[in-house]
Amino acid sequence: MNTSNKIRAIGIAAGIALFVAVGLFITVAANKTRSEQRPSVGDIDASIVAPADQLGKAFAAVAAHVKPAVVSVYSEKTMKFQSQEFPFPFGDDFLRRFFGEQFQQPKQRSLPKEYKVPQRGMGSGMILDKQGHVLTNYHVVHDVEEIKVQLADKRTFDAEVVGADAKTDVAIIKLKGRIPDNLPTVQLGDSDALEDGHLVMAIGAPFGLTQTVTTGIISAKGRSDVGIADYEDFLQTDAPINPGNSGGPLVNMHGEVVGMNSAIATNGGAFGGGGQFAGVGFAIPTNMIKSMLPTLTKGETITRGMLGVAIQDMTKDLAQQFQLPEAKGALISQVNKDSPADRAGLKVGDVIVRFEGKDVRNSGQLRNLVAATPPGAKAKVEVVRKGKEESITVTIGKLASEAIGAAKQAGPVTDKLTKLGLSVQTLTPDLATQFDLAGERGVLISGVEDGSPAALANLQSGDLIVEADHQRVNDVGELRNVLAGSKERILFLIKRRDASLFVMLRLN
Repeated sequence: MNTSNKIRAIGIAAGIALFVAVGLFITVAANKTRSEQRPSVGDIDASIVAPADQLGKAFAAVAAHVKPAVVSVYSEKTMKFQSQEFPFPFGDDFLRRFFGEQFQQPKQRSLPKEYKVPQRGMGSGMILDKQGHVLTNYHVVHDVEEIKVQLADKRTFDAEVVGADAKTDVAIIKLKGRIPDNLPTVQLGDSDALEDGHLVMAIGAPFGLTQTVTTGIISAKGRSDVGIADYEDFLQTDAPINPGNSGGPLVNMHGEVVGMNSAIATNGGAFGGGGQFAGVGFAIPTNMIKSMLPTLTKGETITRGMLGVAIQDMTKDLAQQFQLPEAKGALISQVNKDSPADRAGLKVGDVIVRFEGKDVRNSGQLRNLVAATPPGAKAKVEVVRKGKEESITVTIGKLASEAIGAAKQAGPVTDKLTKLGLSVQTLTPDLATQFDLAGERGVLISGVEDGSPAALANLQSGDLIVEADHQRVNDVGELRNVLAGSKERILFLIKRRDASLFVMLRLN
């Protein structure tokens, strides 16, 4: 390259370098200008966020106080089923015609094969005392063969059911083996002191995620129409509760347990530990549980009080008819002959507004109050009769044994009813009228589980069981006695509308 060309190339390169440098300078300057114009983010005023900081510290303190006593409850049982090898559907004639004599089916069919599949479940619980008693839900440990409890520090113990009450969905299990000396325990608080809007915290193992903490408020109290248990007085909360939370504690801001997480409401209804959280959860209040603990921890049977009346909720129209200022209380629609209510002088049309000094909101609450009263105790019942208040003393009776939840783990009779897929109740005069069974006696089928032996035998809700294994059954207690002695099959005589028929059910 000659000298002039070299000079020209150097000049071009220098020009390009100068152009790039100027461009970079302009860009940096522009960015710096924009940066200087953009306001910087300063610190938030500490006085403004102080309440949130304090609330966060309070939640952290409550969680740290309660979590060590919250456990995960693992359960397992073995499900058995049989697989039968079926013959070729077209038969031997079809095979011989097209393939010859050598292709006919063997004369002996193979025996059914039995398969065993483990079914596992998981819930939560809370340690009540240093002896290793753990409070959880009945549905968490019902009808299982093996229970294991994992503590917050990952120590694991076998456990067994000590006492259970299906009608309130409450169970007590106990750690087996050597009980550690340093077991942390929960403190049970006063659930009656709660008000709508109070802050609460739920602790448990949703979806198997152990030691999970969620927060919310008390949305409502006294929910008695959820459909999970026979005796309901649920606390409603928006603290997220999901499958696996069942049996875990609902605590107040003092670290006291005020409820036991039991159910959630979803688009499909209310489920004991099923479905997914949709903003509505339910917990059994501790004051309902406290009265049962001495009995259940001893493995004894829960006994419940009884008035002997049929009651219904008040409506606005009924309140006007019975001269009440508001639609509260429980209206007596029937008084059973020779019952405690009958002997005390309670009458049809009385509205019970207070029981032992407690205001009665509805029939569900009254049912719970009466059930929690020891049989033989005298109770003050205040009623409105023809617009005037009267006070009546009633000696509480004992609820029939057929309606009492067993304190022990479900026995063979309950298992048989479950295996059959039947929900039953003693036929009452009201039910007899409703199902056109006036003058009849027996056990009314109130529900049939899909796919169960009862469903396969075409039993239906509204059918009346009048005999079981050729023995007359007048109530649920008599039916259970017959089932206790039955083996693999049970013969029912059913009354259905104007016809009677025998139905054979197989337990397996």
